[in-house]
Amino acid sequence: MIHDKKGYDLVEIKPVVPYTSDYQKLVDEEEGKMHQEEVVEIAPIPDLSSYDKIILGTPVWWYTITPPIRTFLKEEELVGKTIVPFATNGGWIGTTFQDIQKYVPNSVVENPLNIPFNGDHLALSEDELNNWIEKL
Repeated sequence: MIHDKKGYDLVEIKPVVPYTSDYQKLVDEEEGKMHQEEVVEIAPIPDLSSYDKIILGTPVWWYTITPPIRTFLKEEELVGKTIVPFATNGGWIGTTFQDIQKYVPNSVVENPLNIPFNGDHLALSEDELNNWIEKL
């Protein structure tokens, strides 16, 4: 929606070794690793040096950011940039936005948006989401 409404460049942050599409298998394999603040190898990211602002989306896994997002935050040069995070989740957001700030202490993290779902349905009103996008 952000890309469609604003035309901003879009980069997918994904692991080199894809996760399984089997939900229960993913839960069984990854849950224990989340508390270890695991990082995974991610596919190459284009040069971000010319960007002042990064709009960063993540699903919430066990109340925090996913390993590919953690890797991105730890490995990319984001000093002095503004990070505007949003997170999708089906439960509690936990420490997701605080954890983003923890990994980029020399960046500004502002205007975070929690995007909760009830099952397959967006629990945030479309107006709230559109208003947030318009302010980017």
